[in-house]
Amino acid sequence: MAAPGHSGPGEDVDAPVEQSVFRSLFAAYPDALLLVEQSGAIVMANPAAARLLGYEVGELAGVSVDALVPESIRPRHAAYREAYGSAPRPRPMGTQMELVARRKDGSEVMVEIALSPLQGHGVPLVVAAIRDIGAYPRVKQALQRARYAEHLAQLGRLAVDTREPQALLGEVPQIASEALQVEAAVVYLLEPGRLEFRVVAGAGMLGRSAVGQVRANRSDTLPGLVAQLSGPVHSTSLQEETRFSVLQRFLDAGVSSAIGVPLFDRGRVIGVLAALSSHGARFGDDEARFLESLANLLASSLQRVQTEEALSHSQRLESVGQLTGGIAHDFNNLLTVIQGNLQVLEELPALEGDVSGQQMVAAAFRATRRAAELTSKLLAFSRRQVLQPTAVDVGALLGSLADMLRRTVDQHIRIEVDVGEGDLWVVADPGQLESALLNIAINARDAMPKGGVLRFVARANAAALLDVEPEAADAGAPDGDFVRITISDTGSGMSEEVRERAFEPFFTTKEAGRGTGLGLSTVYGFVKQSRGSIAIESTPGVGTSIAMVLPGPSGRDAPAPLRDREVADVPVGLRVLLVEDDAEVRAVICKFLQTLGCTVQAVSSAEQALVSLDAGLDVELLLTDIALGTGMRGTALAREVQRRHPAMHILLMSGFSSELIAADRDSPSSWELLPKPCTREELAQAIARVIRHGPQPG
Repeated sequence: MAAPGHSGPGEDVDAPVEQSVFRSLFAAYPDALLLVEQSGAIVMANPAAARLLGYEVGELAGVSVDALVPESIRPRHAAYREAYGSAPRPRPMGTQMELVARRKDGSEVMVEIALSPLQGHGVPLVVAAIRDIGAYPRVKQALQRARYAEHLAQLGRLAVDTREPQALLGEVPQIASEALQVEAAVVYLLEPGRLEFRVVAGAGMLGRSAVGQVRANRSDTLPGLVAQLSGPVHSTSLQEETRFSVLQRFLDAGVSSAIGVPLFDRGRVIGVLAALSSHGARFGDDEARFLESLANLLASSLQRVQTEEALSHSQRLESVGQLTGGIAHDFNNLLTVIQGNLQVLEELPALEGDVSGQQMVAAAFRATRRAAELTSKLLAFSRRQVLQPTAVDVGALLGSLADMLRRTVDQHIRIEVDVGEGDLWVVADPGQLESALLNIAINARDAMPKGGVLRFVARANAAALLDVEPEAADAGAPDGDFVRITISDTGSGMSEEVRERAFEPFFTTKEAGRGTGLGLSTVYGFVKQSRGSIAIESTPGVGTSIAMVLPGPSGRDAPAPLRDREVADVPVGLRVLLVEDDAEVRAVICKFLQTLGCTVQAVSSAEQALVSLDAGLDVELLLTDIALGTGMRGTALAREVQRRHPAMHILLMSGFSSELIAADRDSPSSWELLPKPCTREELAQAIARVIRHGPQPG
């Protein structure tokens, strides 16, 4: 052994070995290592450093460490390096997490750096150990989730700013493909028939080429499987997939794995968001959650847009309804005058033997009846018609209607009726319900000029099955059941633009002279006023299906029979007080009453009527219009008269059906209601009913 202070023979031999070992360790170390002088020049760099920073091995020697720092922070880094050189100290990894290194190509990488000063080598040196923190699994996951969150925020901002559904649909697959860094992302939506999916938006080469070209059958594709399971579906190897069919075009393009998540609208699957990758087992739970968040945001945005459009459409229809209701009120007063005078003219002795005159009067009478039907349709659309709802046997009604249609429509049209098992009843005005069904059937007939199938289907408790309008479940009596009546045809169908306007009054696609555009609008008004719901599904070239959901009878009460037509029996000499503010209408009604054998006292206001009664006028029946100008309304007059004269019979009339509806709701059952325009026979029947029921104090 060598004496202290002297080198032994073995020590000279060991020094090269140590240097070789140290160089090997330096080269093999997995982290990037840089040996740096105090000036900042790199003396040595291991291969890991060259790979991390994008240089060739040996190329980093002589490069200043300042070149490895982003330009924006180089001055600050130089100051820090000088301060560190004056007091070097070890700094382990993990003390600073937000460090960035600049690669040779200008790209940047997040790193951790440990510093170790070396002394005793003549010049101060520092070993910098650099580690790519993006390589840490937890860090990679955090960065990935942050990227997903940023893309979700991007879609959220777009959803707030835009009201265009197509813009959202186009953006979602683009965001999905960028965030997931995959070859393609596609949005599928269910077709109206809910049997097939249609590609409506895509991103990436495969996604864009699929838009509008692929119809994915619901039963055997990835979207179909997602819809059936109502949750995310992963496929780690499409080449070996057995649960659903895979488009050959995707396999040919090298797509290996896929994931699909459903789009929901109020609990129903309406579409699928899918992503495809050329890497096997590319998608995990994080990707599924990200796609679900994208899908939920897209579905919510689409639902909001649709709700806003439906509200706007409803408000437009309501505005038109108020306008048409007001027009109908004024028109009914005019028709009362015209019809009444025509009826009086018809019975004049001077015209009794005048054939030409009788023909002209009859033609004018027919015209007024058609005008009255027109105002009735306007009132039906505006939901201001007077309905007389009762329990209606749906099976019997559809059977009778089908028999009538088989005798009248083209023989090339086959008519089918399917009412399922058991009795089906709805609460509705039977005449208006039959008219609504007939209106729809006529439209269906016109859509099938070369023949086809017209089908009526009725099902109980089917409100929830009306996919296009789920709020129908709230439409009926709280304790009652629902019945869905669907009328479908195999005709020409409607475009999306026509379908959206189908319920608007005066809108028609028929040539001039073949339609008023009030058919479906009256059906819409009738169903809504009956506390029901209605919706249309249509595909051009395939056909149209119109579904009405109507409330059934509440409880188990037996259906009430329809009221038979009343027999007019007006007592001769009946004393009547007539209150009507329109002079011409007053004259016509007065003439009707006189020809019925009544004694009439006519006044123009409620106030005059009360004065006459206080003066001792002896009458048995008060016949009053509801709207009486600026004074007391007819309903208030009736209540006051009945309070003073409990034995008085009350008959209210109006050309504004909403007034009759309100009066029917708030008045005693003994009060009778008469809509204008009315014929003398209708007036006589109303008087007979009110006399037969007898007075009943309210």
